[in-house]
Amino acid sequence: MARTRVRTVRLTSLVALSAALPLLTGCGGEDGSASSSTGQRAAGREPVVVVTTTWEGAFAKAAGAEDITVIVPQSVHHAPDYDPKPSDLAAVAKADFVLYAPFEPYAAKIKEAAGSKAKLVEVNLDNDPAKAGAEITRLGGLFGTKDAASQWKTRLDGEVTKLNGELKAAWPGGRSPAVVTQAFTGWAAGLAGATTVGAYGPEPVTPSQLAMLSAKKPALVLDNAHMSTGPVLPDSGAKQVRIVNYPGEDLDLLAVYRNAAAELKKAMNGA
Repeated sequence: MARTRVRTVRLTSLVALSAALPLLTGCGGEDGSASSSTGQRAAGREPVVVVTTTWEGAFAKAAGAEDITVIVPQSVHHAPDYDPKPSDLAAVAKADFVLYAPFEPYAAKIKEAAGSKAKLVEVNLDNDPAKAGAEITRLGGLFGTKDAASQWKTRLDGEVTKLNGELKAAWPGGRSPAVVTQAFTGWAAGLAGATTVGAYGPEPVTPSQLAMLSAKKPALVLDNAHMSTGPVLPDSGAKQVRIVNYPGEDLDLLAVYRNAAAELKKAMNGA
């Protein structure tokens, strides 16, 4: 298998694409005027995939894509706040598939810039292993890389089983810890086999929520590193754990699970 090629689109001036947009826009859309993935594979050509962030990129890589371009730089801490210039989207004109998430406000710009060739694919970004596995299997079907997606899902299942066992062995006193999760960190509670007693976000915790969540006496608060509002339950005695959803530039989604497990272990061991 060829080595995955990952590129990040660099920021350039707004003017660059102003004249080019008519060439990039066309009749393409989610209903697809893209060439079929079957045809691409039969021709021996790997699909060219453009993704908004490293999160979509990791899903694409897990599904078997090897030529991936990332629009939003990994250094951007809160990707949904990023405002890409039209020139950042020029890469979509050469893509077979463009992946984006519905919660990203710049998705409309991506749709506008997609040429008639690119097939727009909305991705359900959720690191819950079952949901992630199902989405990656779906993408493998679209890309014509079902075998690669299936092999990756087997690795995911094995990794999650291993990490879950290690985390259960680290439970304080042998009991499932009570946790409060942020809107997008519930998957990490599941990975640890923890007992979720409350949730908050994505908005900051209100005084009434603070009182309600504190009353649950959680041992841990699983904070979203990308949408953190600071200490959530500062006077409750609960340890706050930083959970990262977005993979690094290597687009290794399995590393996200390993890193979350390491943070949870440290918190449960009192480190």
